[in-house]
Order: sequence, then structure tokens, then C-alpha cells
Amino acid sequence: MPDAAAVSHEVFDDMRAEGEELEAVVAGLSAKEWALPTPAAGWTVAHQIAHLAWTDERALLAATDADGFRRETERLMAREDPMGFVDEAAEEGARAQPGALLGRWRTGRAELPAALAALPQGARMPWYGLPMSAPGMATARIMEMWAHGRDVTDALGVPHPVTARLRHVVRIGVRARDYAYAVRGLEPPAEPFRVEVTGPGGQVWAHGPEDAAQRVTGDAVDFCLLVTQRLHRADADVRAEGADAERWLGIAQSFAGTPGTGRERKKP
Repeated sequence: MPDAAAVSHEVFDDMRAEGEELEAVVAGLSAKEWALPTPAAGWTVAHQIAHLAWTDERALLAATDADGFRRETERLMAREDPMGFVDEAAEEGARAQPGALLGRWRTGRAELPAALAALPQGARMPWYGLPMSAPGMATARIMEMWAHGRDVTDALGVPHPVTARLRHVVRIGVRARDYAYAVRGLEPPAEPFRVEVTGPGGQVWAHGPEDAAQRVTGDAVDFCLLVTQRLHRADADVRAEGADAERWLGIAQSFAGTPGTGRERKKP
């Protein structure tokens, strides 16, 4: 079994690679392409990148000034619309010139890995859902870049890269199972689930006990689209064995915050 330092190094490298890959998609876009609508209602390509830039900045604050992050979060949560700041930040960032927005996102991505690596092993940083370890935050950043990157590539009509880094999205989707219940005021199942999904190279990424009664199997890409709420449950090549497993797939979310609205079912 690899040690914690090796695991952290790997996930930090993968976080950098995920960002570089998405940047390569958007770096040469015209102003018209930055303004294209994405599948997320009201969000353009620029909104998607602005959101990623803002979230990296918030993660950097949480890693370097935990008390400052908590004060900011308490102030935001005291608003009448406590989660409205997410859309507001994306809207504000999207108004910047594409070059400036890209530079802002690049700067945050460059600073965050070093800040996370500087945290003591085992330390947890505050976040909008549950406190997170440094590798956990890096995993969350990979998940967000992959999910918002999917929105961007859908808007541009280009293929969305699929790599072995998808295993991180699978992992955080599985680990967020109980959070998906809790954020809806529901009691999570007491028994663990078995999740086995097939990656792009035919590899199987498995989590949970092999003899679990509640099981989820299928395509890793569709599982990740499901837990990031980029795909309707009925359209996902993901199978559930057991009522609890099926219920989870209907509410799964790998991100912090209030439940999302998901996506409409594709027309037959």
C-alpha cells in the first residue's frame, strides 16, 4: 500500500494535469466562444471558468487562513440567499476579459497545490460542506474541473477528455454518499455499498465490501456524470442492485452545498 505522502503527490500531480488539459481547451477561444451558453442554465463558458477560478481562490484561503475563511463563510451564510454567492461570483468573474479571466484562473491553480502540500499531514481545512484534508481538496478540485469541463466541451461541441484521473471523481462520488442524504435531511443507509465501475481503459475501480447487498455497477464516465449531476439517472449506463442503491443514484452529488437541479432526461 502506498504511503500517504505518495498518494498526496499523485493527486496533486493529477490536479495540475486536469487543469492544464481544460486550459488547453479554452485558451484559444474567441470572445464569441467564451460567451457560448453551456448546459448549466444561465452559465456561459466564461461563467464555468470564473467559477473554477473563484473556487480555487476560496480553497487557497481555506488552506492558508482558516479563520479568515470561516469568517467569510459565516457572513455569506447569514444572507437571505446563503448560497447565492456562488452564482454571483461566477457572474462577476464572467464579465472580465477572457485573457484576464484565464490569467486569474491560471494563477489560482499555480498557487493552490503548494498551499495544500504545506499543510501538516492529517490536517483538515474548513469547507462549505465538511472539513477536508489536503488530498481530499485536491480530489474535489479534480472533480470540479472535470464536471465543469464537461459543460465547456458540450458547449463547444468538442470531445471531453477521459483519462485515468476519472478514478478521483469516482472516489469522491462514493465518499460523498452520506453527505448526499444529509444535505437533504435524510438518514443515510447504515450498510456500506459496493461500487464497481469500468474506466476508459477497461480497468475496474471498486469501492466497498465485495459482499455488500447494495451494489452499483456500470460505466465510470456515466457514474461520474451522475454524481456531478451532469446526466439524468434514466440516461446513465449505471445499474443498481437494491432499493437503497437505486435511491442513492437518484440523489447522489459529489459537490458541497445544496442539492443541485440536475439535468433533464434526454429525448428518446
